[in-house]
Amino acid sequence: MSHPNYRAMGFLSRKKKNREPVVVEETHPLEEELAGMEEAVPERPVNEYEPEPDYRETEPDYRETDSEHREPEPEHREAEPPSAEAPGHAPEPQVEEPQAAEPVQASAPAPAEASAGVKVGSLRVEEALNSERNDDDDEPGEARMKAVDLIAPTRLDFLRPQEEPAAEPVDTADVIAFANQKGGVAKTTTTLNLAVAFAESGYRVLCIDLDPQGNLTMSQGIDPDKVEHSLYDVLVNDMPISEIIVEREIDIAVASIDLAGAEIAMSTKIGRERTLEKALKEVSADYDFVCIDTPPSLGLLTINALTAANKVIVPVQCEYLSMRGLVQLQNTLRMIQENLNPDVRIEGILPTMLDTRTIHAKEAVEILEENFGDLVFESRIRKAIKFAEAPVQGASVLKYDSESSAASYYRDLAKEVLANGSA
Repeated sequence: MSHPNYRAMGFLSRKKKNREPVVVEETHPLEEELAGMEEAVPERPVNEYEPEPDYRETEPDYRETDSEHREPEPEHREAEPPSAEAPGHAPEPQVEEPQAAEPVQASAPAPAEASAGVKVGSLRVEEALNSERNDDDDEPGEARMKAVDLIAPTRLDFLRPQEEPAAEPVDTADVIAFANQKGGVAKTTTTLNLAVAFAESGYRVLCIDLDPQGNLTMSQGIDPDKVEHSLYDVLVNDMPISEIIVEREIDIAVASIDLAGAEIAMSTKIGRERTLEKALKEVSADYDFVCIDTPPSLGLLTINALTAANKVIVPVQCEYLSMRGLVQLQNTLRMIQENLNPDVRIEGILPTMLDTRTIHAKEAVEILEENFGDLVFESRIRKAIKFAEAPVQGASVLKYDSESSAASYYRDLAKEVLANGSA
């Protein structure tokens, strides 16, 4: 028995026949019938969206004409049949007076002008509408915004130089710190009596008692142990300094024994060295001078005073040990200038408690003048019993005994400070 012929069974032949395209050579009877119907129908107008090569070759298209050289289009226009002399061409437009009352509408073109008039008419109607919109933009009034109002600011607008208003001068107080880490050199006495001498000259003066001993507060008849609020609340609790100011011979920001713990309480504050400086901004414009009495140390309270001040007066007792403290004060002041307050400077060194009867006191003054030159004030504060008696009465020497030589010492010092440009 021979092997079966798979081709005869039709498996491969059917697949092959399906892949070959079927070609119909004979014309279908339906196509002949449709062709006959097309011959019987007259020629239809060309579609308005198809190009018109006939009239483009003879005349330029209106759409390519510059709109600036055209005559204004009428608001309403009726289509006219093409002229007999130039069949298939668009007729010349007839300009009519525009009527504001009638809306602009495009009339429907006649069937005969479908090939030419439809395009030209629709374009001119659009131009008429656009011209009306442009005219409306030129009308004055706030009801319609112009195009320039809608343009966002550009980078050049911010680069143009603008005139800044002239800054009004702000009067600030002259802040003077009285500092010396050596105690018993008449810092408190100098602070109070020089401030009162400024006040006698007509200046507004504020004294700040930054010493926990409260000697300046007691010198104005105020008991530090009985004050409700003090500089401790200003430095630690951020209380406004105006709430602790008391009016006496001069205004005084009082102290209390609580200030002894202020340095520890302020140790965790950020910017603790500038706490007093920030507090003084509230009242700086209300005074001409702010005189700060500092404690006998170079701790955080004294650093606050030197950071807030622009001038430093150093009272120095005319003794050897008191003058040694000047070197340490200069080193501290140099560090403050480099890190906290570059504007602070020494206004002067004031010899205090001078006893002209001793040779040691005279030699001490000579040493000061040799080492510090013009920084040493010409004024001298000599020893006087009035300086010890005045605080008992809760007053300055200038009030306690206005005609005494002790009062004249500080009046002379005030004149010298004012002459040096502190006013």
